[in-house]
Amino acid sequence: MKRALLLRLTIAYAVVWVLRVVFYLYNSDLLGALTWGEIPDLLRGTLIFDAANLAYTFGLFVLLSLVPFPFRYSKVYQKILYWYFVLGVVALLFFNLSDTIYFHYARKRGTIDEFSYADNDNTAWVMIKAALENWYLLLLGVAILMGAGYLYKKIKIVKPAKPRYLVNSLVFGLSVFLLITAMRGGIGRQIRPITLGNAAQFATTPLKASLVLSNPFCIFRTIGNSKIRYTKYYDATTLDSLYSPIHHHKSQTLNHKNIVIFILESFSHEHSQYLNPQLYPTQSYMPFLDSLMQHSYVFDNAYANGRKSIDALPSILASIPSFKTPFALTPQALAPMEGLGTILNKQGYESWFFNGSQERSMGFVAFAKSAGFNNIRTMESYEAARGSGDYDGYWGIWDEPFLNFMAHELSTAKQPFVAATFTLSSHHPFVVPEKYRDVLPKGKTKVHQPVAYTDLAMRRFFDYAKTEPWYENTVFVMVADHVSSETFSQQARTDKGNSHIIQFIYTPDGTLAPMHDTVTTQQIDLMPTLLALIGYDKPYFAFGRNAFRQRDRGFAVNYTGTQFQWITDSVSYYFDETTTGTARADSAVKAFIQRYYEQMERGEFLP
Repeated sequence: MKRALLLRLTIAYAVVWVLRVVFYLYNSDLLGALTWGEIPDLLRGTLIFDAANLAYTFGLFVLLSLVPFPFRYSKVYQKILYWYFVLGVVALLFFNLSDTIYFHYARKRGTIDEFSYADNDNTAWVMIKAALENWYLLLLGVAILMGAGYLYKKIKIVKPAKPRYLVNSLVFGLSVFLLITAMRGGIGRQIRPITLGNAAQFATTPLKASLVLSNPFCIFRTIGNSKIRYTKYYDATTLDSLYSPIHHHKSQTLNHKNIVIFILESFSHEHSQYLNPQLYPTQSYMPFLDSLMQHSYVFDNAYANGRKSIDALPSILASIPSFKTPFALTPQALAPMEGLGTILNKQGYESWFFNGSQERSMGFVAFAKSAGFNNIRTMESYEAARGSGDYDGYWGIWDEPFLNFMAHELSTAKQPFVAATFTLSSHHPFVVPEKYRDVLPKGKTKVHQPVAYTDLAMRRFFDYAKTEPWYENTVFVMVADHVSSETFSQQARTDKGNSHIIQFIYTPDGTLAPMHDTVTTQQIDLMPTLLALIGYDKPYFAFGRNAFRQRDRGFAVNYTGTQFQWITDSVSYYFDETTTGTARADSAVKAFIQRYYEQMERGEFLP
């Protein structure tokens, strides 16, 4: 029975692959030619996503086939399994052939969102018309279904002489584990269940990421993603006058400075003695960064646009915030966009992304590639170069050795370059390497000692970087991904304080004079601010603002879990999608939220 099941699943796998080839041939004019260099990553991605796809579609079929009881060999039971398999193949054919046609117009794979359009009066006619226009795909689907059914019946089941309850029960239990693993896209605490956005990790363009995907996976993984619903408070003209994400900088001279962005795990504003001397009169838990801030442009009132690490990358690297749903987990994460890497690649920059976790951890690499970061270094890269002795046992490579690895890699980069890294050691379970446990201060909360360790890692990075020729021509950005779960002050436990983060820019050559800027800023302001700093003069899309334009009123926006929070220099407003209770704040909040969801609905983030 086990051999028969594997052969049957092989038939289903072959169907998925035939449909992928058909998808590519039908849409090759949009997807573009495939190069030999792209194929290995695409194949690796399809193995992961096809395993998930088949687990979702045929998971119950697998379990029913392996129930450890003799009745599974009866003719009636085998007939039930046959029709289950046929229905599974029908689902593969229907959704993927529909996708083949739909993609040509929508530039995306079908998801649960498409079902929201099924109540339109003309839906049935549109589907019939599409089938008639593509009759050959319909015939191909019938042929594949008949072929799959024919091959299925050729696989014979032989009932063993004696029941093997123990072995069959073990195989059944193992199959449950393997199905869960396939649905998640891997095992390990670092790996989140894969979503559509993870496909970008294996493709050179968002469109080609659709080759990695297939259905019904895309539908299953977007169940719960309700249709984008929002109130249109303003007509198009009024909305444009209130808020626009299209930026037009005046003509300037591009100065080709390198950019290095440190996304610091859980670096709350309250961790800093420099910013909060009243909290720490005698002890700094981040002495290096505190000292660096004294020579930097510091955004004292900076706020995170999200609550989780996965919210931070789109905000920082593409100026796209996350609200009710992390942007990186939405189908729109594969929409056309120009992140910081994409924009600077066109200006002759090399782009690098570093993360000490596994390649598929948290979807970081996938989104970084979507934002245009081409050279990727992860835990796998580190261990290939330096061995596996620096794994922290939880999340990835300790910050100190990984940042050292990053510094050496940047020294091989061609200037100008833009690089981003995500630190990881200042995170639950709040541990540091053994050699530092009695050296670094324990602190007021569990996170203070790991913060001190990451601060030490940053000091060591800069000690090396200062000796390199690229250092003086580099803009260094320090920004937290979100506030730590461990809080010390009462202020940090308020809604506003719970998004108050560290954010500052350091330029060794003095391009930016030291400044303690108290105007409200947010993570999505970083990309426009950096593009202004290097003199970029072309139109681009960003929800944030250039923080150096002091005449623009600063603000920050995030979602508390129940309502939107709109933070200004003087006060915070809370918006329940009807009113803030303040007319002056209403127009700003409503315009921003309406524009955000219009772009999400449009599925495009381009100027």
